[in-house]
Amino acid sequence: MLELRHLSKSYPTPQGPLSVLRHIDLHLAAGESLALMGESGCGKSTLLHLAAGLDTPDAGEVRLHGEALSALDEPARARLRRERQGLVFQQFHLVPSLNLADNLSLQARLAGREDAAWNRELLGRLGLAGMAGRYPEQLSGGQQQRLAIGRALAARPALLLADEPTGNLDENSADEVLALLLALVRDKGCALLMVTHSPRVAAPLDRRVTLSHGRIERGPA
Repeated sequence: MLELRHLSKSYPTPQGPLSVLRHIDLHLAAGESLALMGESGCGKSTLLHLAAGLDTPDAGEVRLHGEALSALDEPARARLRRERQGLVFQQFHLVPSLNLADNLSLQARLAGREDAAWNRELLGRLGLAGMAGRYPEQLSGGQQQRLAIGRALAARPALLLADEPTGNLDENSADEVLALLLALVRDKGCALLMVTHSPRVAAPLDRRVTLSHGRIERGPA
């Protein structure tokens, strides 16, 4: 499904290049969930952006379904994100001028895979049934995060990339959102790569690895 080969990334600074990722090798199988752990600032979000094709590595390559992202131009990478990937970030990135139903279906519509029956099922499972006409500002933080997860899954992606998806929520809401996310991912056979600094959040996933000093340290299976 997803393969990172010898991936390296650095950023320029007044003192010279700052190396963030060093020769990263990581594999994610179809239907597998993997937690990428590590302290703040260790490069977890950078790795996720590279996996999504939102940034380009200095060396190495990202392959999705065997296809190298480096071989694609930006329009082709954007099309791949629409059609094969779902993205969930700590900031919800909902469209304020769209109601709940239109926010939910936005990515699926762009991918040409809008499914009204699946949208209704999602609304029910997300605990948002009866709220389709509400706007983001009328939702709680937990409801907005549920909606962001639903938007990412509405297009039935093969790969879901989630960056601290429960980071803005209290512990009870975080546990509920995480359980829902994992249930939906498993039901649809979607692979999940989730960035988190929390061992408690990482525990229910199939595998865990830790990013430290730009390199992957293998965690328990």
